[in-house]
This record gives sequence, structure tokens and C-alpha cells, in this order.
Amino acid sequence: MQITEIYKSLQGESTHAGLPCVFVRLTGCNLRCSWCDSEYTFQGGRKMAVEEVVDEVSRLSPGGGLVEVTGGEPMLQEREVVPLMQRLLGDGYTVLLETSGERPLERVPADVIKIVDVKCPNSGEGDTFCMENLETLSARDEIKFVLSSRADYDFAREFTRRYRLAERVNAVLFSPAFRKDATGARDSSHCLLDPQELAEWMLADNVPARLGLQVHKFIWDPAVKGV
Repeated sequence: MQITEIYKSLQGESTHAGLPCVFVRLTGCNLRCSWCDSEYTFQGGRKMAVEEVVDEVSRLSPGGGLVEVTGGEPMLQEREVVPLMQRLLGDGYTVLLETSGERPLERVPADVIKIVDVKCPNSGEGDTFCMENLETLSARDEIKFVLSSRADYDFAREFTRRYRLAERVNAVLFSPAFRKDATGARDSSHCLLDPQELAEWMLADNVPARLGLQVHKFIWDPAVKGV
């Protein structure tokens, strides 16, 4: 499979935020979100066998722990990534899969925690979510909406309610998008949607979701990669 990077850091998002985590970031994505902060994954990387990836994960986190398989879009390499996730589970790791949900997810191993990023209108990739994937979700999974405007919020709120997401998954996450060129200050000034404003909307509407911030971008310079 084609790998952009493998590194250990703190998990910055999801209900696992703050925990040590090994990130396996695959190369390639078929979407082009307007706020994407990982465009460097679109090409390049290096070819690695499943065994090589597992060995590197074991070196960084021996004996188990949290591993996130991400991208890019990891499910573009389904033929290799499914056996990788199965192997990591067998070795005792807790495995997260970060995916847009644009690709079918029925072959993802049941014990993998899927974190599905449903694209909102201002991403430029709205309507790409494969609705059949709703039936693959379980009470261990999470759905995330990255928001950059009121229109995005309204979409996420209505999607959450219409499809009763809070009854399907462990958590529904509303997360403000960061500017792609963010650097320097480690604060919410880089958010395309003010977290305070988002919080106030969520409270007013009693949305069954939690506000999520990209914690790693408040710990390190938002432009730093590999953290």
C-alpha cells in the first residue's frame, strides 16, 4: 500500500482525543475539500507491505494501544487496508478508521471504530456520502461534520436529526474547520467558524451532538505535520 507517514502523537479528534495514538496515514484522496489540511497526502508517499506497516506500529507502540488508519482516503486502498486493520486488531490494538464515507464500508472489520466524516456543502464535496454506509454503523462508531458556515451547521443539524444519528453511533461530532494556511498562533482565530458561535447554535437547538476541536492544532503550530 502507499503510505505518506506513520508517526506517534496524541489523538486530536473524536471521543479518543488526548490519548496517545499511532497514525498510519495513507496516500491518495478522490475528494478535494475546500478546507483540507492534508493535501500533502494526495500524491507521493512510499510503498509498504502490510508486514512493514505492522512492524513500524509495533516499534512506536509496543504491546498494543490506539492506532488510527487515515489519509487521504484510506478506503481507496481497501484491498490492502482491510487486511492491515485485521492484523492490527489481532495484535491487540484498538483501531480507528478515519474516512469520508464516500467509499463502501461493509468490508471494514466489525471491531474497527469507524469515524466517518460526512461532507457539508461548503466543503465543495457535499452529497458524496454513500447513504448505504449508514447501515454499516454501530454503537461503537462516530460521525463527524466539519463546519465552516451557518449553512454547514444547518445541514449537519438536519442530517443528524433526519437519520437519527445519535441512536446509531457512539458520538456525533460538530467540528469547526481550520484555515488551510493556519500557522503561528495556537488558538481559535484560525477557525473558519467561531467555536463560541457554533456552541451557542448547538445549545439553542439542543442538537444531540458534541462540539469537537482539533486539539493537536492548539498544542502545536497548526502548520506542523506529523503531530
